[in-house]
Order: sequence, then structure tokens, then C-alpha cells
Amino acid sequence: MTEKYAIELKGVSKFFGNVIANKNINLTVKKGEILSLLGENGSGKTTLMNMISGIYFPDEGKILIDGKEVVISSPKDAFKYKIGMIHQHFKLVDVFTAAENIILGIDDGKYNIKDVNSRVKAIADKYGFDIDPKKKIYEMSVSEKQTVEIIKVLYRGADILILDEPTAVLTPQETKKLFTVLRKMKQDGKSIIIITHKLNEVLEISDRVSILRKGEYIGTVDTAKTSEKELTEMMVGKKVELKINRAKTDFDRPLLEIRNLNINGDDGSRKIEDVNFYIRGGEILGVAGIAGCGQKELCEAIAGLRPLVSGQIMHKGESIVGLPAKEIIEKGVSMSFIPEDRLGMGLCPSFSITDNIMLKNYRDNKGPFVDRDLAKKQAEALIKKLEIVTPSSETPVRRLSGGNVQKVLVGREIESSPNVIVTAYPVRGLDINSSYAIYDILNEEKKKGTGVLFIGEDLDVMLALCDKIMVLCHGKNMGIVHAEKTTKEELGLMMTGSLDLNKVKKDKQFGKAKDSNLTAKEWREEAKKQKEEKGE
Repeated sequence: MTEKYAIELKGVSKFFGNVIANKNINLTVKKGEILSLLGENGSGKTTLMNMISGIYFPDEGKILIDGKEVVISSPKDAFKYKIGMIHQHFKLVDVFTAAENIILGIDDGKYNIKDVNSRVKAIADKYGFDIDPKKKIYEMSVSEKQTVEIIKVLYRGADILILDEPTAVLTPQETKKLFTVLRKMKQDGKSIIIITHKLNEVLEISDRVSILRKGEYIGTVDTAKTSEKELTEMMVGKKVELKINRAKTDFDRPLLEIRNLNINGDDGSRKIEDVNFYIRGGEILGVAGIAGCGQKELCEAIAGLRPLVSGQIMHKGESIVGLPAKEIIEKGVSMSFIPEDRLGMGLCPSFSITDNIMLKNYRDNKGPFVDRDLAKKQAEALIKKLEIVTPSSETPVRRLSGGNVQKVLVGREIESSPNVIVTAYPVRGLDINSSYAIYDILNEEKKKGTGVLFIGEDLDVMLALCDKIMVLCHGKNMGIVHAEKTTKEELGLMMTGSLDLNKVKKDKQFGKAKDSNLTAKEWREEAKKQKEEKGE
């Protein structure tokens, strides 16, 4: 019997000048299956999906929907063929409600908001989403915003859904909930394509896995018959070792101390509330938390880019509060900041890799002229060291894939030999091989006595890489735990505010908790007890 495919790509190619983004791609997606799409940064995954969703048009090849060749020249065409893409960076209007965002752009012109609310609620109930159609976007959590994006394409009748890094900013509990929804959609006959770098999730949720390498199709394997090791080797084309070796070091005195820190966000609301912690030389302190819980504001304050409401930031025993970023550097405080928004804050998109390197070290030049040749040599060394996919060191960074942009930023910051590194999602968008290269670099910096603040989203990585982990929930420190003595589930409870470790410690002082080193079962019991006390 002939296999029924929801979508088929035959000999699809896409070129950008002399750059081959996709070459002769043959790919199939079955009806009622979840297909994961894997590949290194710059392998052509997003370009390929952009052709299916109407953002790009293929230069060669055919796209077939339900066995019939179609022409998809715009996102409107994609919707006509029941294709919807949920992008990693949400495309929502904050001041609109969920329902208003969902119908935004639909051509029929007239609508009854009550009918829209009812239909949105019906879709949510069918697949198990938890969403209030009347709720404003700015009032929503990250997972709620993602739900709106998914319902938006379902509302338009999508049968083929493409999700780009859907779990990047979700807690383990939210990821589990999303996977439950995706399985229900699969049972309903939907075809789902997921772009992700998290191999453990690939093996958990997908039926098959397709791999791209350097713009070419390598193959498709059944998820039940493969492993993380095999998938990684197919992606990179060679044998690799997927292991984070936590460096053992003798911790030095605190390099960075944060005392009773309070910070406001751009809207004036409190983003960090009475937070205390320190980072010692030769130590990696992880910061876990749902996106938007104050991580960005914390990094900016440490780097001298955001004013404090109150509190102290001490570097080597000296206060750096109120000093502009330039003066902090001039005083010899070597603070390396890798921001969450790599193109908005970290790099100049229209500048070349070389010129972006110069942005960090141009003050080192003597006299009125800068040594661009030195910056070019540094750029070429970074390209080789981190395997940055680029035509040359003179290529504007806006032309690079997201992962390669991140490599430029991380490499530039670490090459400045800092004694404190502040990193915000340093491997976001990086493929598995590049991610592990960054982990190795951070471990090498740790061995040199550097203190590292590592804000991440993959809890498995944080447990393997970090010495200690601080958990933020709505700007509050829910506790600092030793990575070797905790679990993902316990971190997830703290991230959602269900468990406050500081309260557990306080109760212990008054004889309410029987052991400071609680077992997993005791953690869950304590979380349940705290929920009951809150009346939840």
C-alpha cells in the first residue's frame, strides 16, 4: 500500500548568492506523525521550513501537499494549504487579548468577539490547552503566549504545524504539558514538524527524525531505533563524545557579591527583589528560572547597564554600583557580559565579524588609529576555533544563522580574558556539537580561576555543568542548591514558586523541618504543604 504523506519535498534547493542554503532536499512528513528536524547551525533547517511556510520560495524542486504539487509563494498561500508555523520568537501584540491576536490578519473583515472567544475556548478544550481568550498578552507567562501562537494556526485550520524550538523557554513541567497536547494533535491526524537541539526531547516526542548537514539531506531514522549518539554523529559527520566534565577546582574568595539587590524593569515594576548571592573564583553558579523572571535585568545591572533601586554589587570587594560600563572596564574590572538579546545588545548586525570584534578591544589601540589587522586575525582564529559557518570574517553578522551569531558573541567575550563571566543563554540556538564546545570553554575558564554566572534554560545541562544553582521566581531567590544534590523536578517546583527553599531552611531553624538535605519525596511533600498554606 502506498504511504500517505501530508507533505513531500522533492529536490528542493535554495541559494543566496554563492551560498547554498539547501541542496536537493528530499523529505517526507506522514499524516498523523511528529517529525523532528535536526542539524548543526547553518545546516539549512530554518530556511527549509521557511520555504514550506511561504517566507522563501525554492529555486529548484517541488513541494507536494497530499500528493499534489503546490506553489507556496507567501504565508497566505501556506495557510491556504493548511500549513502553520510557530516561530521561536512570538509574533504577538502585547496590548491585545489572546482572541484578538488569534484573529489578527484574517481577511473576512467582520467578526463577533464573543463568537471568537467561544471558538478559541473550543479549540483549547479539544486539545487540552489552558488559556483565557480574554486575557491580555502582557499578562501572560511564556507558555501561555506559546499556546496563543499554536491556537492561532489551529484557528486558521492548520493540519501541518511547524514548531521552531518550542521548549526553549519552558520549564520541565510546561514541556511535559506541551508534549501531551502535541500527542493529542497527532491523534487528531495533525502532522507536526519540530526543530530542536534537545536530543532527549527528540527521542521522547517524535516518531521519526530527519537530519540535515551543511544544507544537504543526510537521512531519516525511526526514533525508536536510534540514540543521541547516533543522531549527533549523523549531524556532524564524525564520532563525538556528548559529556560535560564538571571541572574540579579549589574555590577562591568571592569575586562577585550581590547584596540585597532590588531592580526595576523598563515598565517600573520590580524585577529583582532582595536577591543575595556570590560567585567565587573557579566556580560556576547557574541561574534557573522561567523566562522573564528577572534574569535579563540582573545581568544588565551587573554589567553596569541598568540602575539599581537598592542593594550592592561588589567586585573584588569594591562597589561598582553607579559606574557606567565604560568606567567599569577602565578601572580594570574585567566583566564579560553575554546578553540574552545577541543582535539587539551584543552585536552590531550590519558590521562584519571583524568589526564586531573591534567593538570590544578598540580602546587597547594606542594613538588615533585602530589596528584592524589584529582584529581580523582574532576573528579568523575564532571562526576556526568555534567552527563558525561564514563566507569570511568580513561577512555582516546579520547574514549568519542565529547559532553562528551566538558563536561570534560568545567567542569575542571569552577571548577578552575576563575574571568574571556573566552569560545569559550562551548556547541558545546552538547545535549540540557547538553547545558542548561552549561548555568546554566555560570549564576551561573556570579552571583558570574565573567566576561564571550561567543563566540557562536546559536543566540537564545546568545540573551537569554548574557547581551551584540559584532559582528565581518572579524576581525572588527561591534558594541556592548544590547541583549534585538536586533534581530537575525539584528545580521545576522552585521555578514555579511551588517550593521556597529559603522557607524550608527558616522552618528548620524553628524545628519544622527534620533535615536540611531533604530527599526527593520530602521535597514534594514540602511543596504540597506550601501550596496548601497558600490556599492553592
